[in-house]
Amino acid sequence: MFHNAALKRTALAPFDWPLFCVAAGLLGFGLIMVYSASIANAYQIDPEGNGAYYLMRQSIYAVLGVVGGWMAYQMPIDRWQKLAPYVFFAAVVSLVLVLLPVIGKSINGSQRWITLGPLGNFQSSELMKLATILYAADYMVRKASHMHSLQKGFLPMLLVMVGISALLQMQPDLGGTVVIIAIAMGILFLGGLDLRLFTLLLILVLVGVVWLILIEEFRLARITSYADPWKNWHGSGFQITHALMAIGRGGWLGEGIGNSVDKLHYLPEVHTDFIFAVIGEETGLFGILTLIGLFAWMGWRAFSIGWQSSLMGRNFHALVAQGVGLWFSVQSFFNMGVNMALLPPKGLTLPLLSYGGSGLLMNMLALALLLRVDTENRQMMRGRR
Repeated sequence: MFHNAALKRTALAPFDWPLFCVAAGLLGFGLIMVYSASIANAYQIDPEGNGAYYLMRQSIYAVLGVVGGWMAYQMPIDRWQKLAPYVFFAAVVSLVLVLLPVIGKSINGSQRWITLGPLGNFQSSELMKLATILYAADYMVRKASHMHSLQKGFLPMLLVMVGISALLQMQPDLGGTVVIIAIAMGILFLGGLDLRLFTLLLILVLVGVVWLILIEEFRLARITSYADPWKNWHGSGFQITHALMAIGRGGWLGEGIGNSVDKLHYLPEVHTDFIFAVIGEETGLFGILTLIGLFAWMGWRAFSIGWQSSLMGRNFHALVAQGVGLWFSVQSFFNMGVNMALLPPKGLTLPLLSYGGSGLLMNMLALALLLRVDTENRQMMRGRR
């Protein structure tokens, strides 16, 4: 029996190649779809008429993400735990800086980006998503003995969540707020927050989201148009109806890569928020189901890695892995749901696939942390520290 157990530990691969290959495959496919979806807009944006304008910029961030991910992977997770408060502080500072007129950049009425010159724009909320995973995981480990206390366990995190939400609403960014709050709440629940306190937090969050929708006319219009987008298809329901038409046109196997019609200035934000609709049009139901399956598998794998860490008593590692799984699962669910008219528009990109340098960079750093947690799990199972 001991001999067989030793053989299993020895035979265990030192690296999770399936997870790496799925992530790399999604990244590569994302670059192809960014090029396909953006080519019509690129000819108008680039002064020289370069159809690969967005592809080139996304490729630069992909390279930066590979380099940054490799560096993040080299660092032990224990060191990331020590850096968690500093990463979170940097993310808060970035949320403040983006509101300053000289530093922040406004696009379509929202001031969510920091101008980085030739590198483009950086979206602060993307850094906050990664920072929230690290901070919330560290908080749960430090406050593990106070998770049944309203004053010592619940209120401090609630105040932090309210503060971050307030900064995000000054941009405004309801979609980013929903994802960040979902990540924080998920980690609190998985970390062992008292069920009664968690229920109270859930009620407060739901009330807060409803209030944020009601006080802004454009958000309320999105909700009403979502209920019946065809009623005002040329106005508030324009994006949803064209996304549905694109997906419907794809049929079973799609029109073929590059053959989308709706990307030709019919569907707004076609290479960012609504790239999933173009994927549906060009690859059909087969491509949609494959994509959903891959994201579902990545979420399951992240939670499995976290579960392995928790069995070894490595609680911070476990919550980081599960936090990454929550981030990718929640954001991909919302993006796909919006594109298929299952959810009202929220302005969220599809991880690893949508155009956006800061989002892609943070996605790859998060995956590097997930792979690092898994590698350390495997090292412990092989008898190494």
